[in-house]
Amino acid sequence: MRYRQRGGGQLGLILLASQVFHVGVENIPPVTLAVLGLNVYLFLVPSLPLLQACISVQQAYWRGDWRRLVLSPLHHLDDWHLYFNMASFLWKGVKLEPRLGSSFYAWLLTVFSLLTGVIYLLLEMVLSEITQDPSYNLECAVGFSGVLFALKVLSNHYHPGGVSYVMGVPVANRYASWVELVLIHVTSPGTSFVGHLAGILVGLLYTAGPLKIIMRTIAGFVMNGYHARQNPYYNFSVFVWVVGGSSVGYSGSSGEPRAHPQNVHPYTGGLSEDEQYEAAIRASLNGRGGSTQRRPTSHGFNIPGELTAEEIRRRRLQRIDHFD
Repeated sequence: MRYRQRGGGQLGLILLASQVFHVGVENIPPVTLAVLGLNVYLFLVPSLPLLQACISVQQAYWRGDWRRLVLSPLHHLDDWHLYFNMASFLWKGVKLEPRLGSSFYAWLLTVFSLLTGVIYLLLEMVLSEITQDPSYNLECAVGFSGVLFALKVLSNHYHPGGVSYVMGVPVANRYASWVELVLIHVTSPGTSFVGHLAGILVGLLYTAGPLKIIMRTIAGFVMNGYHARQNPYYNFSVFVWVVGGSSVGYSGSSGEPRAHPQNVHPYTGGLSEDEQYEAAIRASLNGRGGSTQRRPTSHGFNIPGELTAEEIRRRRLQRIDHFD
């Protein structure tokens, strides 16, 4: 949202607190709760004045104040700005964090926050160049709404056939972000159209572009390094996950899924291949295991250990219970 200081009381904070208690603190996933709490804390005890936290081409690019990429999403103009953003984030987090896993969701929020700021700067520079209007380089924005638009694209991607209500109007999920972008800009001229557009573009980069593959590849390298430190016999090139009773292998170099030739079971817990991969990443990042135990060969690769029929049955039931 564009920087424009407005007065106001604390009603927004009271309404936000009521939303939190309505959902129940115990029902809010940990990363969602932590990010919400951080935003509230920085509103009550701001680390910097808004003019030193908001992001603009002039401040971030020309003057090299890149810390604004981190600070701008976490600061809000007033209690109403905070309320609308955090209430929306609360419901998105309740749906998305359990699906993606807390560790991967934290990684997602970090990338979305930084990348939304970068794309915002690029769009403002392009607009300034096209229109020959230097004021675009001076526009300073704060708020979490750009990240929320990216999360909205992601949420709608997982429910493509559903319907969202944008200001009371039913809209197909695939178009909801674009309709909301236009309606918010029309009804609230003080909002940053470019900031919200940047969020949508980040969401599309993840759902339809290369961002998801890049993020998964990085997560794969991190997991490889972690397991290599934990297990001296762990093979860095290939690791095998068992998801819902089906073994799926992933190359450490590309992060792309491939079928494992052994120990494959047709049961997948109702998950698509894409969802199986996300579940595999989630299991590792949350430290819940999820991989079968392998013993090393003389060539450095892994082969299945010998298990009893009872042990195989017990492990399979555990995996099924995990996805129910």
